Amino acid sequence: MRHLVLLGVAILVGTAFMAVVATIRIWDQGARDEARPADAIVVLGAAQYDGRPSQIFEARLAHAVDLYEAGIAPILVVTGGRAEGDRTTEAAAGREYALSRGVSEGAILAEDEGRTTLESLERVAILMRAEGLSTAVLVSDRTHMLRVLRIATDVGIVGWGSPTQTSPIDTNVAWQVEATLHELGALGVYFLGDGDLVSDEAPAPGG
Repeated sequence: MRHLVLLGVAILVGTAFMAVVATIRIWDQGARDEARPADAIVVLGAAQYDGRPSQIFEARLAHAVDLYEAGIAPILVVTGGRAEGDRTTEAAAGREYALSRGVSEGAILAEDEGRTTLESLERVAILMRAEGLSTAVLVSDRTHMLRVLRIATDVGIVGWGSPTQTSPIDTNVAWQVEATLHELGALGVYFLGDGDLVSDEAPAPGG
């Protein structure tokens, strides 16, 4: 019994240590803006409401369009499929937003089937290869960037992170904590080899 207790304590301490290290890495990556000239800007999808991006999605899109206007890349890739009950896709909502900001139609590519970060980036990698593109600046929220960049590398995209600075998540400590816990769970699932089973948007008000 004593050995079992010690083993249990060791497992708990080890798990806590790994969680602390992962949390540090999540926020360290989220604090970096690595934007540089690339073939494309890829913005990860989030919730949309009948074609209107949620606040979280709009913050990502606004930053991606700003990067496009700054000449970081000539192509903007919008991502995200259709949730159950939706009439349109996240990618379609993102495309309409980009068009409303003056991005030319020919400069926009859409991945409109993925419902998780892994699914979206797998399809983006295929789309980019078909277009002769290999490098990308990836846009999402601060807490999401570590997972995005790891998956991008795994699917063959040479990528750099440029997190939005205006996400509603960053305005509230409780939402930041919730988003971090969301990412810890998502990273755990991904590294355990079960794929990526969670959506691109951490729980937080986004309407």
